[in-house]
Amino acid sequence: MKKWVIPDLHGCSKTLKVLVEEKIKPSKDDRLYFLGDYIDRGPNPKGVIDYVIDLEEKGFQVFSLKGNHEEYLLLAYEKEKELLKRFFLFRKRNRFFEEWMKHGGQDTMNSFGIKKITNIPDKYITWISKLHNYVIVDNFAIVHAGFNFERKDPFEDTHSMLWIRGFNVIPEKINNLKLIHGHVPVSLDFIKKTTLDPQVKFIPLDNGCYLPGKSGMGNLTALELNSMQLLIQPNVD
Repeated sequence: MKKWVIPDLHGCSKTLKVLVEEKIKPSKDDRLYFLGDYIDRGPNPKGVIDYVIDLEEKGFQVFSLKGNHEEYLLLAYEKEKELLKRFFLFRKRNRFFEEWMKHGGQDTMNSFGIKKITNIPDKYITWISKLHNYVIVDNFAIVHAGFNFERKDPFEDTHSMLWIRGFNVIPEKINNLKLIHGHVPVSLDFIKKTTLDPQVKFIPLDNGCYLPGKSGMGNLTALELNSMQLLIQPNVD
């Protein structure tokens, strides 16, 4: 059984498909762990979610985590529904929606072909709402952004699991597990270095698949936990 961890997808549906079908080539005994941020910034966020859901429906073992961009969407969606119920003539601003728009939300709206966030079909909202914050696999703690190691118990701070950007890993606080995360794009050289060094306490996997024009960026990665094999798929979207 192989166990593949795949970081931030950001609407790169074609790149994801090539990575899975031509490089990973999973059997239904293998496991696929997605680190969140399926949406925003790339050309086809809806297509990414559709592809992951299709893998689930075909019987592949898929474990999907929530990213901060999914949290953006949910906050904006729930606030919009609240405003529609409470205000008819004088609408208040949906600041969650405005914030989401600043971080790629329009790309997601475009991929759904909608102008109102409340027109996103219920099945997608339900799927996103059920995403997990983290998962423990063997000797690894897998999460979207990271953990707040300033807390006595980092597993209690679910907000930081989605949003934290800077932290110093204290393995003892997470049962001496090695941390694997995405969220902040880092160079391919740095990703390779951390996967090859058994002494490092964390492995960041996000190489900014939506940034193909940026030096050292623009690839979608996948890490196999048993062998520590790193697959690299350049952006084809």
